[in-house]
Formats: sequence, structure tokens, C-alpha cells
Amino acid sequence: MFKNVFGSGFLVRTAHVVLTWIITLILFLYDTELRKQEETGQLLQPVLFVLLVLLSVLLYFAVSLMDPGFILSEENDLQFTLGVTEEQKDMIPPSTKSLRQRRCGHCLLQQPMRSKHCQMCQHCVRRYDHHCPWIENCVGERNHRWFVLYLAVQLLVLLWGLHITWTGFSYAPSWSLWLRSNGVLLTVCALLALLALVVLLLLGSHLYLISMNITTWEFMSRHRISYLKHCGAEENPFDRGAAPNLWGFFCEWGSVVWEQVYFREGNDPV
Repeated sequence: MFKNVFGSGFLVRTAHVVLTWIITLILFLYDTELRKQEETGQLLQPVLFVLLVLLSVLLYFAVSLMDPGFILSEENDLQFTLGVTEEQKDMIPPSTKSLRQRRCGHCLLQQPMRSKHCQMCQHCVRRYDHHCPWIENCVGERNHRWFVLYLAVQLLVLLWGLHITWTGFSYAPSWSLWLRSNGVLLTVCALLALLALVVLLLLGSHLYLISMNITTWEFMSRHRISYLKHCGAEENPFDRGAAPNLWGFFCEWGSVVWEQVYFREGNDPV
């Protein structure tokens, strides 16, 4: 289920963790609200902040090392797995090929609907969303919801860290003295603000796509995907409505046979 922590992406993961704890240490060493509360024995906020940082690091490793839904072997009975009848297969245009003949050109395995081969991971991934260089792993069927949870926790940590950093700035009679005494905190503040903006945009875009039940890959490349390119610009055969889509993503576990969803919604691909 999990990859080797010392495998591909070790330097990226190490850099992420080291940077996280260096910034946390700086917030405790400088004259911030966090340090003042620690010195006066008010430990609730410092402990909660450290626990939230620790949770974000644990989620980062979980998402980074988790199997995103690799397809590692042939299905014993593809037709049973797909749940698609011969009559439904006949509905698929010749340009999209038969589902039974849809085979990856790289790993030579049968690809269920919504899966894609990742050149970086060298595997086909179920419900492929994208390959994330930040976690050095694909985001797919098994780890997508954990990736979104990680983004939410990371955003809380960054915004809280911004607030703490702001409380540490000290007054100085001139700009040169102010920069000299607050230079480190200013650098940390700028870095946290930039990261918070990136994470906010990532989280917002993922929640938006999840509410429509479409992946990043499908959203960006629908004109090249066989089961979507025949659909209209506003048509999505997997969309069941925002609330059911969000419920299905966060609360329903296990693999979904997307071929059944595709045909059950009454989409005529012709």
C-alpha cells in the first residue's frame, strides 16, 4: 500500500519536512505570540499548533507514499469487472475503440475507464487526477481524498503561521533597523503567504472539480479522451449533482465501476 520512503522523491520529501520544522522553530525562537504564551505557561495554543503541524507532516507522508490506485495486474474477468453488456459496448463509437480492447501502450495492461498511464510513476492509475511533483506521487482513486484533506490542514497551518509571524514584528525607528531586526520574520511571512496562496488555489480548484465529478486530467484534456471528446462542452457523464458528487467522493469508499455510471446516466455516446 505504501512506497519506500527512501525511494523516488526522497529529496523532495526531506526538503518539505526540514523546511516545515525550520519555520516552526523560527516562530518559537522569535518574540512572537507563540513564544510569549510558552514563556508564561499558556501552553494550549503552542501545543495545538505543533500538533497541527505534525498532522500536516503525517498527512503529507501518507499521501506521498500511498498507492494512488496502481493497476498492477490483469483483471481475471474484465467484462464482469467493468459491468458492461455487449449491447452497451456496441453503443461506443468506433473512434473510441471497444472497452475490451482498451490496453495501455506502455505497461500493456487493460485500462478501466478514467484510468491513465503516468510516465513518472510508470504505472496506470485508477481515476487518475494528476502527478504532483510536491508529493512526488500520483493523485488517484485511493489517495485523492487524503490529498484534499492534506491541503485543507496545510492551509490552516500556513494561515495560522502567518498570524503568528505577524505578531512577532517589532518596532524600529528607521527602515534599515526594522529590516535588520525583522528580516528573518519578513522572509518567513513572505514564504508563508506565497505557499498559502498556492495551497488555497489548489484546494479551491480540487473542490470545484470534485463537485462536478471530473478529474484534473479530464478537465484539461477532455478533447483527447475517448469517452469525453464526443460530449458537449458542458456535458459530463459522471456528474450527479454537486452534493451527491461531494458525498460520493468523501464518504463512499472502495472502487467505483465508472463504466456502469457512464451508461446508467443514460449518456448516448453516439
